[in-house]
Amino acid sequence: MTAVRPGDQARATVLVAVPPDVAFRVFTEEIDQWWRRGLKYRVAGGNRGFIHLEPKLGGRLYESFETKGTTRVLETGTVTVWEPPSRLAFEWRGVAFAQGERTEVDVQFEPSPSGTTVTVTHRGWASLRPDHPVRHGQDVPAFIRMMGLWWGELLTSLREHAAGRNMPLA
Repeated sequence: MTAVRPGDQARATVLVAVPPDVAFRVFTEEIDQWWRRGLKYRVAGGNRGFIHLEPKLGGRLYESFETKGTTRVLETGTVTVWEPPSRLAFEWRGVAFAQGERTEVDVQFEPSPSGTTVTVTHRGWASLRPDHPVRHGQDVPAFIRMMGLWWGELLTSLREHAAGRNMPLA
């Protein structure tokens, strides 16, 4: 097992009241419906657009949106692990990332008696310089805490969206 470098990863976990196969499908196929809107979560901010995850190894995670009459497509990541219904991982590149800069998001779907425990681990932050724009001027502990809370907010939306499906645990 590789040791985690200080300040390298943020983690968030949520219990989703659907079985793992449904949780995986909701996370991947319905990403645009549960991923929060606004500039804090999307490049498009208030502009019309959508987030899409191509469901395959090597698939793209991207945001498409309209601005000033033009459609822009911003690729945020590439799927590196595709193991439905238990695991998904993808490279993550923020808007301010330079060529070659990337982090990794690893999503685990584990069965639980009342549904699925979904855990997101976003790692690779230690490879980015301390004054990187993505850190918003925060020191390492504050930035990692902020990223954990950011993912926690997104996973809360996932949980709420999945709960609205009213699917029984079969």
